[in-house]
Amino acid sequence: MNWKKALIPLAALPLIGLLAYGFTHDPRAIPSPLIKKPAPAFTVKVFDGGPLHLEALRGKVVLVNFWASWCFPACYEEAPVLERAWRAYKDRGVVVVGVDMQDTEAAARQFIDQFKLTFANGPDPAGKIAIDYGVYGVPETFVINQQGVITHKQVGAVTDRLLAEQVEPLLKP
Repeated sequence: MNWKKALIPLAALPLIGLLAYGFTHDPRAIPSPLIKKPAPAFTVKVFDGGPLHLEALRGKVVLVNFWASWCFPACYEEAPVLERAWRAYKDRGVVVVGVDMQDTEAAARQFIDQFKLTFANGPDPAGKIAIDYGVYGVPETFVINQQGVITHKQVGAVTDRLLAEQVEPLLKP
């Protein structure tokens, strides 16, 4: 009978190990098989005009941000960050592209107007672009280097610091 009581603490060890693992890892660090791979090509019809082809941006650093107007608070927190990045880096060969997911055009346009976004934004009505990028939810941002290779995936809102850490090394000769 005493040996059975000794098994109770041993049975708890796997649970304790799992909790310890969970507390030491960032839950937003979802690995992407696309890192160090060519970015999937896409074309998006931007809200303010014609089509934008990712392939046409080769030679530039591209930030592809998946967002939605209903994504609160994360998308609301990062919208000004993305606009600041666009304004700060556009003359240095960086392009920001917003891909609006699972949204209405009216709500998306209101979001763009609210944050005075001047970088290209377009809808992904069928979700094909998001599927090709393996997007789990919004917001998610992919950093693509000048050769068209994905160098970073951020799950959750981006920050000024994160973007600087990811973009600046790509701009060095």
